[in-house]
Amino acid sequence: MTTALYPGSFDPLTSGHLDIVTRASKLFGQLIIAVYDTPDKRLLFTTKERVELAQVATAHLPNVKATSYTGLTVDFARKTGANVIVRGLRMSSDFEHEFEMALMNKKLAPDLELVCLMSSLQYQFVSSSLLKELAQLGARLDGLVPANVATALTQKLRTTC
Repeated sequence: MTTALYPGSFDPLTSGHLDIVTRASKLFGQLIIAVYDTPDKRLLFTTKERVELAQVATAHLPNVKATSYTGLTVDFARKTGANVIVRGLRMSSDFEHEFEMALMNKKLAPDLELVCLMSSLQYQFVSSSLLKELAQLGARLDGLVPANVATALTQKLRTTC
């Protein structure tokens, strides 16, 4: 059974992320959504909240689990027994960034493979930062985030603003 790791900050999990998770879950025996605990960015949700949002949104996928991690992704992959890292690509700028990361990860862990899935057309423009801005301005997020994430975003922004 091949175990794959899908790392990211997921602040918050979007429908684009969920699309990648759903598609990757069909390709691998186990998929771990690896929520990075300390990304170098300002976060709206705590690590615990991000993991819980991912768990609820993927509860219908029996071979998917979400957990948090710190440190190097390649080290976490080894710790979990993953031999594949999954990434989603939306546009050419994603490709450049992912290509650089892939080369560094290959240097650090030659045994790990990278599988990039192209974002589905309807999610090409969806990003967590854009969704947070839309939610803050009161826009409807139907179809852009899982229902549990839309509720959490509304509640979080109501208490932080």
